[in-house]
Amino acid sequence: MDCRQCGTALERPGDFCLTCRTPNVDTVVIGCDRDRATVTCLLDEEIVAERTVTTLPEDDPEQEPRELRNFAGRVADEVHRKRPEEVYAAGDREVLDAVRAELHYTLYRVPDEDPVAHVLDRQGEPALEVVNTPPREKLGGSHTTLIGERDGMEAIQTVGDHPHVKKIIPGPIDAGGAGSNSGVRAKATRADDTGNVRLLIRDGSSVQENRVVTTADSRELGERIREDLNHALRETELQE
Repeated sequence: MDCRQCGTALERPGDFCLTCRTPNVDTVVIGCDRDRATVTCLLDEEIVAERTVTTLPEDDPEQEPRELRNFAGRVADEVHRKRPEEVYAAGDREVLDAVRAELHYTLYRVPDEDPVAHVLDRQGEPALEVVNTPPREKLGGSHTTLIGERDGMEAIQTVGDHPHVKKIIPGPIDAGGAGSNSGVRAKATRADDTGNVRLLIRDGSSVQENRVVTTADSRELGERIREDLNHALRETELQE
């Protein structure tokens, strides 16, 4: 592939041209699994390049962090070579967190199912703001008590770890519900018209409704975040 501006041959399709300083892509979409990541490059809503980076996950807990960091670094390098305007990502959360740490770009989450098609469908729409505040610092409000002890806090931290969550405001605890022996369970409920959702945490007969303030500004965008939050809660085995 040659540079679209000056015609210089590029080392890899879609690379930023170092001769005339022209980008040859405007958007990058990263789709991650634990052992591979596909970096798809778009220009004017057309796919101009695609590259897959692979790794062999380590079984040794002492070696695994280094292997993951190296994998994420190679994925991030593919992005940096393109110098896009926006970067979207989907897939394995552990890999995405590692890639985010290596990138000098804001990473916008999109649904895991066919992320490239999702980005193409939404070209021209503003991307959701990313909040990089640590999960514990997103917790606020006048009610400071959380039900569920360690599991309840894990649910809060799981939700707070989402990049499009601004703040979590704990609500009062209702102890008048029906009893349950299933332990602590959590679920994000339907988004409201402003894109915010509710996080219900149940522990036995007690229920706490927590308000989750997101960067979405509509019910549709809020629903995307709600689905992502419930997916994360299922991974922690706290989903209702």
